[in-house]
Amino acid sequence: MALVSTGSATWKGSLFEGSGTTRLESSGQGEFEVHWKGRTEEGQKVTNPEELIGAAHAACYSMAFSNMLAKNETPPTQLDTRADVTFVPGEGITGIHLTVRGQVEGISAEDFARIAEEAKNGCPVSQALAGTTITLTAELA
Repeated sequence: MALVSTGSATWKGSLFEGSGTTRLESSGQGEFEVHWKGRTEEGQKVTNPEELIGAAHAACYSMAFSNMLAKNETPPTQLDTRADVTFVPGEGITGIHLTVRGQVEGISAEDFARIAEEAKNGCPVSQALAGTTITLTAELA
């Protein structure tokens, strides 16, 4: 059975002067302010689409990698994943870099790296974002 998850947004005004909110509708976990400066200037205290994509990608990747490690009979104790999404005005999203650090007993660094790469390719969010370059750094803790 398929599950549909919903996020929504409200925007008021032009791109450069306007602002809006984005909401996690399905979970009800929050509403967040968004505006153009949040995409183009550091230090803004608002989220942006790239941060939300990064959070979704990091969560999905961690779940996929955890599952693949368990199938390898080396389930993780902990995975810490970061997704850095690069946005260039006028070009769009130009890349995503995943960084994962894992605590996994009984696995070699080579197998960890191999399974990490397989998880990157198999992660549903990675597949949905296949139009952008996704790179990976994976290391055992």
